[in-house]
Amino acid sequence: MNKHYSLLASSLLAISTLSFGVVAAVSPEKAAELGKSLTPLGAEMAGNADGTIPPWTGGLTQVPASYQGGTALTDPFADEKPLFTISAANVDQYQDKLTPGQVALLKKYPDTLSFPVYQTHRTVALPQFIYDYAKENATKAQLVSGGNGIAGVKDYVPFPIPNNAVEIVWNHITRYRGGSVERTSVQAPVLRNGDYTPIKAIDRFVWPTSMKEPKDDKKDDNVLFYYTLEVLEPSRLTGNVLLVHETMDQVKEARRAWVYNAGQRRVRRAPQVAYDGPGFAADGQRTSDQLDMYNGAPDKYNWELKGKQELYIPYNAFRLANKELSYDDILLPGHLNPEHLRYELHRVWVVEGTVKDDERHVYAKRTIYVDEDSWQAAVIDHYDARGELWRVQEAHELQYYNVTVPWMAAEVLHDLTNGRYMALGLTNEEKVGLDFDFLASRRDFTTSALRRKGKR
Repeated sequence: MNKHYSLLASSLLAISTLSFGVVAAVSPEKAAELGKSLTPLGAEMAGNADGTIPPWTGGLTQVPASYQGGTALTDPFADEKPLFTISAANVDQYQDKLTPGQVALLKKYPDTLSFPVYQTHRTVALPQFIYDYAKENATKAQLVSGGNGIAGVKDYVPFPIPNNAVEIVWNHITRYRGGSVERTSVQAPVLRNGDYTPIKAIDRFVWPTSMKEPKDDKKDDNVLFYYTLEVLEPSRLTGNVLLVHETMDQVKEARRAWVYNAGQRRVRRAPQVAYDGPGFAADGQRTSDQLDMYNGAPDKYNWELKGKQELYIPYNAFRLANKELSYDDILLPGHLNPEHLRYELHRVWVVEGTVKDDERHVYAKRTIYVDEDSWQAAVIDHYDARGELWRVQEAHELQYYNVTVPWMAAEVLHDLTNGRYMALGLTNEEKVGLDFDFLASRRDFTTSALRRKGKR
């Protein structure tokens, strides 16, 4: 195995080959390590041997003195300077701590792209009840339907001590991002020359236990979360709305999805909003399962756990989230403006998905690098049917210290072939951005509500 992987114990790798549903939950003795040698979410509590990754000491729980309230986060590390910068000129020196996709990006844009690397801060912190859920899940959660569903789960992070690659994928899908969120943001498909038309939308993301009403076991049966995406701009897309009921077991019941097409004034079932179906309002630059880095049923792939790696990943992206920046400040030809980026050295889980022989997907292979502290997919390298790198995706993670929620300032998907990229989740020019106080009812996630929202 490649030397830059920090291999897990041989027993863990052996377990990953066993049938799903047989080995999933861990023993109470092993779960007791959560909060001791492991963080409450299952990361290694200790730092690395040379001190470049510090121990986790609880995360960023103190609101910086500079923060004045509201949704405009200030940067607690604003005075820090880069330790060094990685570019095409010196990338070979650091490639053991970069993904193949990151290396390819730097070499594709040798004159303009660089990764400024800063001191590592393990800022991830979540509410205590999430830690309690994770500890309970550790001994109860199970994979079902060949790994394509989960059972026995208390809402979030079912497998804080994972036994195999699929459990890590599920941890990303179910990670805590606040139980109920409304986000007004921009996604921008950027052309090779830097031109773009911003697509402004509101998306709403609510877990059944965070509804106004109590959880309804009948109505919420097999529902992981409810989601809507409503396009506000440009005018040619205004009024188009997507509704999703994400299911926990997508073999038992596929994702329920509907779209309202403003031009046709009709609500239609949308089975294409899954897997490699075209992303909603994405100008053909991403697949449906690339929103939020990766989403949906993992059944198209054979997943293999490669181990753990120390990797330079986008992190503590407060500079990128700065409300004083415009989208023009951020979006350059080929890539984001490196002046506003921050990379740090963190440990990641490495999982590789290869399309099954009897399945099809435009991405024949995906390698997902998952941040150990948050379970957020940090980088994903996508390969085509020839085995060539095609697209590279990065999540610019930050801690919303005002609400104790780790999420992203933006996610960016680069196409190495056509030189275009898609930036999603930008909120710099939006008055509110993310509203974690948003409250919704189940009636807001019905097809009738979809028709009411779909107005030009």
